[in-house]
Amino acid sequence: MQMLMPEPQIFVEKTLALIKPDVVAKEEEIEDLILRSGFMIVQKRKLQLSPEQCSIFYADQYGKMFFPNLAAYMSSGPSVAMILARHRAVSYWKELLGPSNSIKARMTHPHSLRAIYGTDDLRNGLHGSLSTSSAEREIRFMFPEVISEPIPAGQRARDYLNLHVNPTLLAGLTALCKEKPADPMTWLADWLMEHNPNKPRLQHHVTEEDQE
Repeated sequence: MQMLMPEPQIFVEKTLALIKPDVVAKEEEIEDLILRSGFMIVQKRKLQLSPEQCSIFYADQYGKMFFPNLAAYMSSGPSVAMILARHRAVSYWKELLGPSNSIKARMTHPHSLRAIYGTDDLRNGLHGSLSTSSAEREIRFMFPEVISEPIPAGQRARDYLNLHVNPTLLAGLTALCKEKPADPMTWLADWLMEHNPNKPRLQHHVTEEDQE
């Protein structure tokens, strides 16, 4: 009698990503890189942080010499906050970001996001949660209305795909066969982005009331 081995469980994590004020103009380009790296953007919003909110968000850096410059930099313009999800999202996002110092990143990790979009140690372009616990705290801070629910894995993941993902993908593939574009992969990616039933909400600003 053949013994059936249990299927390995793939646990999906969430992490917080921030596109910082000086590179918000590259938002679409960065999002495309994120999606191509296997992440799902669960939620997204553009927001303007006050210096006080920056001080709360970066409370673990309080007292360091660069802290006033960090708060001023992060409150200098709009940022884009995203909840990213995938297997080992925290570690994979940190790996994609590269070293926190963009100057060092260009020498040691030239293909990392901070090497590409960052300027120096302070203005490094993007933020990522350092651990799963910090990801939970930072997601609650940036998205206070979001109820944290575990992302399905195993059979629940397959059920979720069958219910929420596969119908949209099937419609996209059907449209692709009818259209017969010269670049089918790009066409399908654009179609799926346009017809995403869970398209993230934009332009919601965090206010002082959100943080209470």
